Amino acid sequence: MSERAVKDHYENLVELKYQLYNSLFLTLPLDAVEQAGLLLPLLEETSSNGLAGGLNPEEILDQFFESHHPGLDENKKSQFLFKIIQYVERQIVLIDALEDAAYREIHRTEESNKLRQLLERVESEGLQKKFNSILLSFGARVILTAHPTQFYPGSVLAIITDLTEAIKLNNISTARELLQQLGNTPFYQKEKPSPLDEASQLTWYLGNIFYQAVGGILDSLGKYLPERSFNSEPLLSIGFWPGGDRDGNPLVTAHITKKVSEKLRARIIECYHKEIRSIKRRLSFSGVSNKIDEIEQRLHKELTNQIPASFSCPDELISIVNKIQTSLEIDYQGLFVDRLISFKRKIHAFGFHFASLDIRQDSRVLAKTLEEVLKTHPSILHPDFEDYSEDKKIEALFAIENKLNLELIKDPVYLDTLNSLKEMKKIQEENGELACHRYIISNCRGPLDIARLIALFKLSGWNLKELSVDIVPLFETIKDLKNAAKSMDGLYCLTEYRNHLNSRRNRQIIMLGFSDGTKDGGYLMANWSIYRAKEDTTRVSRENNIEVCFFDGRGGPPARGGGSTYKFYAALGKTIESNQIQLTVQGQTISSYYGTQIGAAHNLRQLLAAGLENNLYERPERELSSQQRDLLEELAENAYEKYKDFKSHPLFLKYLEEMSTLNYYSQSNIGSRPSKRGNDKKLNFEDLRAIPFVGAWGQLKQNVPGYFGLGSALKSLEKQGRIEECISLYEQSGFFRALIGNSMQSMSKTNFSLTNYMKDDELFGGFWDLIYSEFELSVEMALKISDQSVLLEDHPGSRHSIGLRQKVVLPLLIIQQFALIKIRSLSRNKSPDLKKIELYENMVIRSLFGNINASRNSA
Repeated sequence: MSERAVKDHYENLVELKYQLYNSLFLTLPLDAVEQAGLLLPLLEETSSNGLAGGLNPEEILDQFFESHHPGLDENKKSQFLFKIIQYVERQIVLIDALEDAAYREIHRTEESNKLRQLLERVESEGLQKKFNSILLSFGARVILTAHPTQFYPGSVLAIITDLTEAIKLNNISTARELLQQLGNTPFYQKEKPSPLDEASQLTWYLGNIFYQAVGGILDSLGKYLPERSFNSEPLLSIGFWPGGDRDGNPLVTAHITKKVSEKLRARIIECYHKEIRSIKRRLSFSGVSNKIDEIEQRLHKELTNQIPASFSCPDELISIVNKIQTSLEIDYQGLFVDRLISFKRKIHAFGFHFASLDIRQDSRVLAKTLEEVLKTHPSILHPDFEDYSEDKKIEALFAIENKLNLELIKDPVYLDTLNSLKEMKKIQEENGELACHRYIISNCRGPLDIARLIALFKLSGWNLKELSVDIVPLFETIKDLKNAAKSMDGLYCLTEYRNHLNSRRNRQIIMLGFSDGTKDGGYLMANWSIYRAKEDTTRVSRENNIEVCFFDGRGGPPARGGGSTYKFYAALGKTIESNQIQLTVQGQTISSYYGTQIGAAHNLRQLLAAGLENNLYERPERELSSQQRDLLEELAENAYEKYKDFKSHPLFLKYLEEMSTLNYYSQSNIGSRPSKRGNDKKLNFEDLRAIPFVGAWGQLKQNVPGYFGLGSALKSLEKQGRIEECISLYEQSGFFRALIGNSMQSMSKTNFSLTNYMKDDELFGGFWDLIYSEFELSVEMALKISDQSVLLEDHPGSRHSIGLRQKVVLPLLIIQQFALIKIRSLSRNKSPDLKKIELYENMVIRSLFGNINASRNSA
C-alpha cells in the first residue's frame, strides 16, 4: 500500500468513525460539571496551540478557563479537570475498540499471514518432511505476567469487547448505550488488586481468547502435526506469572500459588466442558453419545466440586476420546471426527493446567533464605562453609541431604521461599508436571546462585534425581550478560547439575532481561549485550551437547524489549539457538496484542512463523559479518558511555523524583507488586523497578530509555567519515534495522513541547537541554541512516495510530504537568497547604491511566 492509501485506509476505518462515535460520547449526560464534554475539543485545540506558542501547561489552562469557562473558582476548576481526565480515558477506550473492530483490515492479517505463506512455500518447495521434523522439536510459549501496566479493570475490558462487536456491526444504538455505560463505570481502583485478583483477570484471556486462538492455529497445522505424547511439550503453550512471581512482591505466598493453580485448572475444565457440550450436539449416535455423556458428566462433577478430579491425567481423557473417534471412523463414516481431533489437540496443548505457572525469586532472597536455614540448622553444613572457595561451596551445597524443621524459620519471606518449593511438588502431583515446572532466579550471578536453589529444593523434600523442575537463571545487568556464557560453562561442568539436565532432556532454559538491561546499560548496549549473550551461551551449550532455550523477558515498549516480535525473531541467525521461542507479554500489551481472537491468532502465527523459518531455511543475510559485528560493538560502546555519563549525572534521580510521575506509580493501585525492591525509603537506582522507570519517562513524553545514546553513537562515526558503514549496516542487517525501527517507535511517541518550560528551570534546565539535544540528534541520525524523511515513514499505519492517540491524550498530559507544577510550587512554601497538595497528587495519579492506555505499550 502507498503512504496515501494507508492514510486513507486508517482514516476510513478508525478516524472518521472516531469522530462519529466521539460526537455521541461528548454529548452524553455524564458529567456533574456543566459542558465538560462539549468543551473538551476546545481544550484540545487550546493545548495544541498553546504548546506551539511556547506556553507552559499552567498558562494554557489559565488561557482556556479565561476564554471558554470564566468565573470558576479553584475548586470548580479542579472538578472540571478531573472530569476531563475521565472523558479522555474513555476516548482512549473508544479508539481501542475502533482499532480492535478493524484489526483484520488495519493489520491486513490475511495478506501478512506469515505462517500461511510459510506453509505454501513448504508445499511448493517440497520441504514437508523437513518441516515435519522441525515441528517435532520446535515450541513457542507466550508467558502472561502480572506486572502493573494494565490500567483497565475487568468491567471496562468487558465493555470494550461488547463495544468492539457493536462497532463491527455498525450498531450505533447499542454503541451509544455502551459509551454511556463506559462513562459511568469507574476506571480507578480504590484498593490495590491482590495477586489472586490479577490472576483472575488474566484467566479471562485464557478462556475467552487463547483457548480458541491456539486451537485454531493447531488445527490449521493439522496435517503437519504428528500426535505428540504427553511426555513432549506442545507446539504452542502459555506461561503464567501471577501467583508465581514473588520477586519483590511479599503478597505472593505459597497459599496464593496453590489458589492460582486451582483457578487455572478450573478454567481449563470449564473450557473442556463447554466444548464437549458443543460436540455432544453433533454426536447423537448409538454407542457414541453415552461415552460423550460420560466425559461431560465427569467434567461437570469436577466443576461443581462433587469430585476432586474428573480424570487422573490427560491421557485418561484422551483414551475415551480415542474410543469415540474409532467408533465414528468404523460405524459412522468418520462424521465429525475433525471435531474430536481438534479437541485432542487442545488437551495436549493445555493439559489440566491450562498455563504453566512459573515461580520466580531474587537470588539475594534465596541467599538470605539459605543463611536463615544455616542459622536455625547449623549442622547442615560445615561451620567454615562461608570461608570456602566458590567451587567448594557449590560442592557442599550439592551434597546436602538434610530435611528442615520449618517451625524454626520465623521470617515470612524465607518461610514462603521454602514453602513455595514444597507447593511446586503438590501442584505437579495434582495438575501434571507442566503445571509448575520452572524456577526463575532473578539477578542470577552464576553457578553459586543455582547451587543455593538446588540445596533449598533438597532441603524442602525434593530428590535431585527426581527434580522435575527447570532451573532458569535470569541475566539482566550488562555485566551479568557479558558473563552469562562463562557462568553456564561452569555450571555444565558440574556433574550433579549435568545429571539433572540429562533428566530434563538435556535442555537449559536461560532468561534474559531486556527491561533491566536497558535500565542498566541503555537501549543499544542492552540489545547488543543480549544478542551477544545468546550467541555466546549458544556456542557454550552446543559444545556441551546441551540445547539452550532463550526466554526473553520483554515488556511493552522498545525500551523494555517490545516492538515488532516477528522482525525481532526473524532477524536472528544460526549462531543463536532458536528451537524454542519464549517471551513475556504484560499489561496493555496483552490487551492490544491478544485482546481479541483475531489479534491473538495473528500475533501467535507471526511468532511461530519467525521461529520455524529460522530453523527451516539458511539465510546468509541474517548472519553478521566480522565487520558488522565490530561496528555494532563500537556503536554499543559509544552509546553505553553516553548513557553511563547521563545516569551518573547528579540530577538524574532527582529529576525523575521531582519532575516526573515516578513516585506516583505505587499509589495508582494497578498492580499488587511494589514499584521497587526492598523497604528503603530512599530511592536506590538498583532497586527501582524497570516499569516505573520506563513509565515515568513515558509520562513525561521524553521516552529516554528508548533511544538515549543512539544519536551520539551514530554521530561519532559520522564525524570519522564512516556514516556509510552505518547506512550499509541498516540496509544489510535485519537485527540492526529492527533496533532502529523500534527506537523510532519510542521517539515518535515523544512530545518535548509538553515539558519545554523545564528548560528555564533554575535547577533542571541544563539537564532537560541535555535530554532534548540527545533526542534531536537521535532522530536526525536515525532518519539519515534509514533514508526516511519522518519517523516510521516505512510504517504509516503505526504512525497514524500514534498520531491520533497523541492528539486525544494531549489535554490529559497538560493537566498532569499542570498538577506537577502546582505540587512543586506548593511544596516550596514554608507552610504548604497539604489538602491542596493531596488534591493535585490525586490529579496526577488519575492522569496516569489514560496516558499509559493511549500508548498501548508504554510500560
